[in-house]
Amino acid sequence: MKKEYKMSMMGELTYFLGLQIKQTDKGTFINQGKYVKDMLKKFDLTQTSAMKTPMAPSLTLNKDPSGKPVNVTAYREMIGSLMYLIVSRPDIMYSTCLCARYQSEPKESHLIVVKRIFRYHKGTPNLSLWYPKDSGFDLIGYSDSDFAGCKHDRKCTTGGCQLLGGKLVSWTSKKQNSVSTSTVEAEYVAAGSCCAQVLWMRNQLLDYDLQLSKIPIYYNNTSAIAIANNPVLHSKTKHIKIIYHFIRDHVMNGDIELHFIPTDYQLTDLFTKPLDEIRFNFLISELGMLNLED
Repeated sequence: MKKEYKMSMMGELTYFLGLQIKQTDKGTFINQGKYVKDMLKKFDLTQTSAMKTPMAPSLTLNKDPSGKPVNVTAYREMIGSLMYLIVSRPDIMYSTCLCARYQSEPKESHLIVVKRIFRYHKGTPNLSLWYPKDSGFDLIGYSDSDFAGCKHDRKCTTGGCQLLGGKLVSWTSKKQNSVSTSTVEAEYVAAGSCCAQVLWMRNQLLDYDLQLSKIPIYYNNTSAIAIANNPVLHSKTKHIKIIYHFIRDHVMNGDIELHFIPTDYQLTDLFTKPLDEIRFNFLISELGMLNLED
């Protein structure tokens, strides 16, 4: 890079803004192992037993109005610590964002779930994102959504991730702004969000003379794909906000392509629902997360 850009060399990068970077001949590991250990020590959770997943697969959280209140400041501090951690730990993205919704009036049931996330980190402090050398620059998007997952306002959760050269570079888990009236609408809204992120990444890659077209986006709803491929606004889609229909223009222009993927291979399940251990471990492995031993 020194041949192309003016820059000064300060030695091999090993630590940056809380991120630990380990470079090898085969690629680069990125993790926050030291931060995890400091976080567990800060909240006096170093002696707790480890958990295999951040959330129980059958868990459903709600406002729990009759539950026992807990210290609001302590709860928010724990959530804040976890939010800083998700920059290198997509495996806790969904569970952390779900617990963050109850910061205004946290109850004991919410705190138990937060502590489980910490106990999960007790067993996986060095889980890292792995970026091998020479992995290419093929950009792929995955999109998914639950349906009416929030028990309070019945809004859906959008999950999405983007892989560059087969390795994870961007991910999201966010409650949708509006209430969807069907699974098709929920998936279509999620696809629009993924499309926007993919197009932004494509524009960034133009700075490196990488021109991409027909970028594939995978999601597991054939009806939503049909809506995106149909330029006509008919009775079954007119209730969907017009801002989400921009995806059709980019499909017609050849900027992106929509593809169906079976649910078993939908990587974004990690960002929309709690999972059992087998499914959870399969997905974090597919997303390129490896355990970097001490």
